[in-house]
Amino acid sequence: MKWVYGKQDWKTFERGQENCFLMTNGLGGFSSLTMIGSAARNDHAFFMGCTHAPNNRVNMIHRLSEVLQAGERAYPLSSQEFADGSREEGFRNLAEFSYEDTPVWRFLADGVEIEKEAAMGQGENTVAVVYRIRNRSGRDVRLSVTPFCQFVPKGKDLAEDQTFEWGNGVIRSGELAMSYLTDGETEIISETEETCYYSYDECDGRVSSGSAKAGIRFSRAVPAGMSGKLSMIFSMPADTAGEINGFAQTEGSRTESSGDEPVPGAGEDIGEMAEAMIREQKAYRRNMEEQAGYSSDMAGFLAKSASQFIAKRESTGGDTILAGFPFFEDWGRDTMIALPGVCISTRRYEEARSILRTFARYEKDGLMPNLFPEGGKEPMYNTADAALLFINGVWLYYQATEDRDLVREMYPVMEKIVASYRDGTGYGIHMDGDGLIMAGRELDQVTWMDVRVGDILPTPRHGKPVEINAYWYNALRIMAVFSAFNGEDSAEYERMAQKVKESFANAFWMDEKHCLKDVVSGTPADTQIRCNQIWAVSMPFTMLEPEKERQIVDTVFEKLYTPYGLRTLEMDDPQFQPFYGGEVLKRDLAYHQGTVWVFPLGAYYLAFLKVNGYSPEAEEYVKAQLEVMESAMREGCIGQLPEIYDGENPVSSKGCFAQAWSVGEILRVYEILEKGAQQNIQ
Repeated sequence: MKWVYGKQDWKTFERGQENCFLMTNGLGGFSSLTMIGSAARNDHAFFMGCTHAPNNRVNMIHRLSEVLQAGERAYPLSSQEFADGSREEGFRNLAEFSYEDTPVWRFLADGVEIEKEAAMGQGENTVAVVYRIRNRSGRDVRLSVTPFCQFVPKGKDLAEDQTFEWGNGVIRSGELAMSYLTDGETEIISETEETCYYSYDECDGRVSSGSAKAGIRFSRAVPAGMSGKLSMIFSMPADTAGEINGFAQTEGSRTESSGDEPVPGAGEDIGEMAEAMIREQKAYRRNMEEQAGYSSDMAGFLAKSASQFIAKRESTGGDTILAGFPFFEDWGRDTMIALPGVCISTRRYEEARSILRTFARYEKDGLMPNLFPEGGKEPMYNTADAALLFINGVWLYYQATEDRDLVREMYPVMEKIVASYRDGTGYGIHMDGDGLIMAGRELDQVTWMDVRVGDILPTPRHGKPVEINAYWYNALRIMAVFSAFNGEDSAEYERMAQKVKESFANAFWMDEKHCLKDVVSGTPADTQIRCNQIWAVSMPFTMLEPEKERQIVDTVFEKLYTPYGLRTLEMDDPQFQPFYGGEVLKRDLAYHQGTVWVFPLGAYYLAFLKVNGYSPEAEEYVKAQLEVMESAMREGCIGQLPEIYDGENPVSSKGCFAQAWSVGEILRVYEILEKGAQQNIQ
């Protein structure tokens, strides 16, 4: 599946900044700019490296400035909006942008065709870019590329006293260094500083501008009627000025003054290295697609998109799932929600095992980390759902692999989780007398609707949250099955599960609204119609009779469904917020008060298929509704699914432009449709 954009997609500069590409390196680093090549966010970067996987990210190359010189006339190829109101408008010379496994730009300027393609190395902090130039004009031309660098932690700006050293194969600033290789000419230029304007940050109340510096330029001259190539490879850390990832820099393959030519043969090696990186990225992504084994083009592409969230974590020595780009790191809750789709539905079983083992190792008092240790800090355990979803993850992994050895390995941890929830653990999490789980206290927000603004809790769900109890019942039933693997009696788990089942319907069912309460707390929040109830239908083991489950699915569709996700609150509720944006307080107050989230849509489709008996008609209906997701994958981050949309009219992606659990949950729907996984639903 290839995403192709043409000039009608950047009729204006603003239109050109609506969509971006994403490449990742499996370490937490990434490359992401708009399709016209601009940095529209502080977090945009052509080269975002990672010094300690996966969270210590550094913005090395913010963007590339590109100019084609043809005689006395200069044609800009790059685009950027600056803080002083000026713009670089190379998008006018951009003929096509496409993305399948690499981003590809095609420029046309007065008889000269330039194809630009970039790639990022897997498991290394390296990025390559190749410009293939075909000069069909009657005059000589020169393409010049100037990297504007920051060398600062992600989200920061240049320090006032920050200095750079340029040349001899390395760019340095402070403790950071980046090597470069090129098959073109290299010129050390007078240091230039620019201040970019970030339109996507200003509308969200973030810092609206940031600076970058340039002191080096790469170029290639191409005579009239000839073809040529300009390639660059940037890499960090740079142990020496003459080596990148084991490839020795050939003496003379770069020059440090304008007009010098590279030594013949040396540049060709570097050009081939850059082309090899591009081929390797394509092969890696296509392998991810083949391994997942989907027939649907959309599902196959989502499998490749899912792989972008899997990264190494140095502090644990295992794999992890990054919650979203460009903002989020890896969190326990997000990982446990995303894991079934991102790893299991794509047959990344080795990574799934690694993640489950890591979480098992960090279990504490029956809870799983919501935030892993970083820089000597202790893990944070403020989540009521991650541990219960861990048990669900083991179940789904077992269903896919029949790996009883891992189940036995994880069993003591799962036993401790259930015992801790039953007897009581941190953050007010404990089993009440009716068998249902209570969670949350004071300012602690422990469900996924956990936003807090100072002492303000926009969604105070202290009490018995509906989805936590759905997860609790599901975990008890899973443990009843798993206990037999260890030759233990399952009677206690069955007894507890039965009690929960009897209490759940009595506590949560609202006959007049044909759906479930969101929480049992004795407050007006109890009867708000929210999307959390859908998990009481979609989990592998559920409690309600079929007719009530059908009513829930229908009510969720009527009150909360949109083609791109479920609303977090029905529109008729007085607390409904139709728009997500503005300063932090305004955004946070809207975050779970109607804002559309993509990831619950997966549970809705799973629940719809279930209550309709997985009939061919139901499957065709869901397939038809999923078709519109192609438009969601085309907008925002190309080929990805975002975090959220506005609640009233969800037309533009917001929040993280690529969200792991959004991709993972939609992949689970495709898994049901294509691989007959409905037998996993009880």
